[in-house]
Amino acid sequence: MSDSVTDFLPFALPDVGEPEIEAMVEAVRSGWVSSGPKVKEFEAAFAAAIGDGVEAVALNSATAGLHLALEAIGVGPGDEVLVPTWTFTATAEVVRYLGATPVLVDVDPVTLNIDLADAATKVTPATRAVMPVHFAGLPIDHEAITDFATTHRLAVVEDAAHAFPASHAGVNVGAGRSEATVYSFYATKTMTTGEGGMLVTRDPALAQRVRVMRLHGINRDAFDRYRSDKPAWHYEVVAPGYKYNLTDPAAAMGLVQLGRAGQMRDRRAEIASLYDAAFADLDLELPSWGGEGVGHSWHLYVVRLPQGSDRDAFVRAMAERGVGTSVHFIPLHLQPYWRDLGGHARDDFPVAAREFDRVVSLPIFSSMTPEQVQKVIAAVTATLGSGGEVG
Repeated sequence: MSDSVTDFLPFALPDVGEPEIEAMVEAVRSGWVSSGPKVKEFEAAFAAAIGDGVEAVALNSATAGLHLALEAIGVGPGDEVLVPTWTFTATAEVVRYLGATPVLVDVDPVTLNIDLADAATKVTPATRAVMPVHFAGLPIDHEAITDFATTHRLAVVEDAAHAFPASHAGVNVGAGRSEATVYSFYATKTMTTGEGGMLVTRDPALAQRVRVMRLHGINRDAFDRYRSDKPAWHYEVVAPGYKYNLTDPAAAMGLVQLGRAGQMRDRRAEIASLYDAAFADLDLELPSWGGEGVGHSWHLYVVRLPQGSDRDAFVRAMAERGVGTSVHFIPLHLQPYWRDLGGHARDDFPVAAREFDRVVSLPIFSSMTPEQVQKVIAAVTATLGSGGEVG
């Protein structure tokens, strides 16, 4: 792929090289093309990276992890789960998989993470859990969410699809006191297995339930059955499970990516710093780093245009200058299904409705070249112009 600044720069690209390819080829040659020893190795390495004695369970997506986490804590019909409206639809859809109802919550105007004050007004006797999202890789305050959950007697399942590696007050996301934390390894995330995810938890019973449910409700892993040198054909189906297992080739890629995760995160942070410096004098609201003691993963770099700007015109102008952008997120209450399910109006969530109109995500990925970073900076500066205005 050319690094020429004349090429169109996509919004995101995976940072995958020969070591990942070689690891996947080796996994295929080993004969384990489904879930096997590499999955177990990846789980152990990821748990060690989070630390503090967590267990890790590999899955084929973060969506699967969120689903199985809620299933494991007993969420079902008649229950409610608090979900920020500022998230991808997967966070809410898994609640519906279980026949429960996602109750949407507004977000903080600075961080765009869940507003716990608004969440407190949405708690009812039917509320079973809260699902905070670490938006863009900026961690929520783990003490605040724990206190909130304790006060209201709720379980916590963290959507950390954006947040590896990330930390708050010296505690890695995933090492807090939540029932479960779930990560995404989709192609554009801070590390990738192509498709994949990981659930971490301190609760051995929850981890075991997820292991059983990820592969048809069978009480023994295929790896354990097939590697045995004694007859081991017998197994028991103990629940109506799912097909959510990760493959060994994907886990092999994940192990290489995990070893590079710190370096890739540092490159993302470097790009964020370059953007901050370049855009300091423009009429833009720049993303928060979270302050002292916060380790941002920088999955996304989200700027906010001045109120009243034509965001769509900015997106078009950037594309004309050869730079792809995106918007994270269209709030759930503006999507037809969630709007109609909850009977929501646009202004029921005033912060999300207001900020949606002016957010733009700029390219930030660890394989960006210096020339590509400068291309983004030049495009933003030219698009906003000397007056810093759009539309």
